[in-house]
Amino acid sequence: MAPLDSTRRRQGNRSRRLAVLLTTIAAALVVLPGVALGAPAAQQLAAADQALLDGVRLAGLWEMPAGQMAAEKGQSQVVREIGAEIARQHEELDRLTVEAANKLGATIPNQPTAEQQGWLNEMKDARGARFDQIFVTRLRVAHGKIFPVVSAVRASTRNDVVRDLANATNKFVGDHMIMLESTGLVRWAELPPAALPAPGNDGLLAAASANTGPQIGVSNTLIWAIFLGALGTGGFLTYRMFRRS
Repeated sequence: MAPLDSTRRRQGNRSRRLAVLLTTIAAALVVLPGVALGAPAAQQLAAADQALLDGVRLAGLWEMPAGQMAAEKGQSQVVREIGAEIARQHEELDRLTVEAANKLGATIPNQPTAEQQGWLNEMKDARGARFDQIFVTRLRVAHGKIFPVVSAVRASTRNDVVRDLANATNKFVGDHMIMLESTGLVRWAELPPAALPAPGNDGLLAAASANTGPQIGVSNTLIWAIFLGALGTGGFLTYRMFRRS
């Protein structure tokens, strides 16, 4: 009876080793297809992506009340209509921005900057034709500054949520510029010149072009090496098992 018990134990050990081996190979096969398809490595939110979220949010925080003021106190009918429409569109864009930030777990501003608040105060104190001019000038310059930033982030971001927000923002900003220009109040000669990024520039456009955020991931080569090593070891052990039995 003792030899029979010993044989059963050996067979049980072999069965357990074989089950562990097959489980390991099956797990490797489950992981492998994702690597073969070239799944992107996980990454944190890039600096340029965060800058876009912040910039679009800040734009809405002061341009919504600016548009509402224009709708109420603009001297010309065109300025009143444009103000109301810009306020409405920024409300929609702000909703998209908040949704994107929530999806990404990003923190965004809740108040306009001191400079933007100063523009709002300037509009509150203005009346008549002076108000119309200030409203158009301030918003047209602001839209002209963020327009190339949105395009740069859209061209280089690796984040689908940020890309969708950039697409929506690009359309809104372009429409607003056209509306503001339709008033005939844009002072073209006073617009700031285009600021193109120079090599080595550490500004936002350069960051958007590089879009270098810290990344976390495992090399596909390493995963393949582990898988093939496990497969080779498993094959050898299986051969030894069946040979002994």
